[in-house]
Amino acid sequence: MKVAARLPFSWQLAIGRALGGALRRLKRRKRHTTQRNLEICFPELDAGERADLLKRHFEAVGTSFVEMAFGWFAPIDEILARVTITGREHLDHALASGKGTLLFCAHFTTVEVGVAVLEAIAPRIACMYRPQRNAMMDVMILRGRSRFAREQIPRDNVRALVRNLREKQVVAYMPDQTYTGGQSELLPFFGEPAVTNTATSKLAAIGDATVLPYFFRRLPGTQGYRVDIGPPLPNFPSGDAVEDTRRLFALLESYIRLAPEQYLWVYKKFKGRPPPYPDVYATEKRGNGEREEDAR
Repeated sequence: MKVAARLPFSWQLAIGRALGGALRRLKRRKRHTTQRNLEICFPELDAGERADLLKRHFEAVGTSFVEMAFGWFAPIDEILARVTITGREHLDHALASGKGTLLFCAHFTTVEVGVAVLEAIAPRIACMYRPQRNAMMDVMILRGRSRFAREQIPRDNVRALVRNLREKQVVAYMPDQTYTGGQSELLPFFGEPAVTNTATSKLAAIGDATVLPYFFRRLPGTQGYRVDIGPPLPNFPSGDAVEDTRRLFALLESYIRLAPEQYLWVYKKFKGRPPPYPDVYATEKRGNGEREEDAR
């Protein structure tokens, strides 16, 4: 990974695309999950257009491994030279307000580059962290993100998150994946009901924090990356957690549409829904009686 981090950008992209092509052919279950997500979220596309989007998504997933290396091991000056940051004034203003700042992020394939720049633009960052099943990967992620995050908070440690906000720190928070705990509701995602985490505005209220949208994407060709820091939403939190979450996810959907191949579609976004909602990832029997394996 250290070697990959120092390669020319065009080489990194080529390696990532090749790796993504291999993943698309080998990871049948992930391919099936991605295909179903794209069918649900982009019904306006025909079969050929969705097949092309699926191909580009796996290329983005493959590239994410090289981007991970770049975000963890490249000198921060090299990362900043490749990343254009827009809306930094919103973060500066939030930091100057004397309150905590909650960055509403999401699972884009470019996440490790998108968050790496926080080392240079904000002091004392903390981030929510999901422990990995693979012990080696768990250690690698913790070490890699330690360059910008003074504290990595397990996703179930709400007290630590609130404590950081009350201490007027910045916390990067990604609540876009399925969450079936008490702070969840069925809310539309690209028009389809999904079990959605509604805790963002409540955490902001308890921690007396400003919420800023913080999204990122890779630009075409070798133009680099773009980080977009949005202004705080007016009247947020409003006291209505469900409506606040609708507003946040509407912003997320709009951003995903700018580069839809770069959102993490290999994840089962529509799992965990109660009856009578169907399991959209279930597969039908094939002619030989076998079933295609689904993503875990």
